[in-house]
Amino acid sequence: MIDLHTHTFLSDGVLVPSELVRRAEVKGYKTIALTDHADAANLESVISQLSAVARTLNKGGAVRVIAGVELTHIPPRNIKGLVARARELGAQIVVGHGESIAEPVAPGTNTAFISSGVDVLAHPGLVTATEAKAAAKRGVHFEITSRGGHSLTNGHVAAMAKKYGVLMLLNSDAHAPCDLIDDKKGQSVALGANLTKTDYRKMKKNAEKLSALALRK
Repeated sequence: MIDLHTHTFLSDGVLVPSELVRRAEVKGYKTIALTDHADAANLESVISQLSAVARTLNKGGAVRVIAGVELTHIPPRNIKGLVARARELGAQIVVGHGESIAEPVAPGTNTAFISSGVDVLAHPGLVTATEAKAAAKRGVHFEITSRGGHSLTNGHVAAMAKKYGVLMLLNSDAHAPCDLIDDKKGQSVALGANLTKTDYRKMKKNAEKLSALALRK
């Protein structure tokens, strides 16, 4: 498994990063991105702390650890600047908290994250054709998620991604050890979104490519 969207106790997860990575190792993970929630208040501290622990854990560890961030509930007008700042601070993966129907995310958030060139637009909800076309052009990945609530629109997101050629990933958005998934669960989530086993294999390849790029940063 390669999972590019998870949370530790540095935001609203329940585990320290080291334990989350160990739990992922037991699940058979190959690579994990730690992407705690951040806005202007904690962006620097989150990226600094995750970068430090990733460097430590990558010294001989079985799981490759990526230091990332999920920019969350950012007013759309501020998104471009914070995406740029996250990259300046060393975030290897930048995830945008999309317009999930499970939360009151501000309209225009999807468009702002796509135009800012985030790596992953997480749980983008009832994504539009215009947003999908823009994401395909910018190389922004749409997330298919195993997380309850956010997963309600997986089928719609998958259909729009396939129609307009958007790259897809499957992530857990794990906040607790019980949220981590194995390959069998990942495939089931993909099939539940009306995707095929071939689509699932493509998502895994997309994750491999994106994680390889991130680890070179």
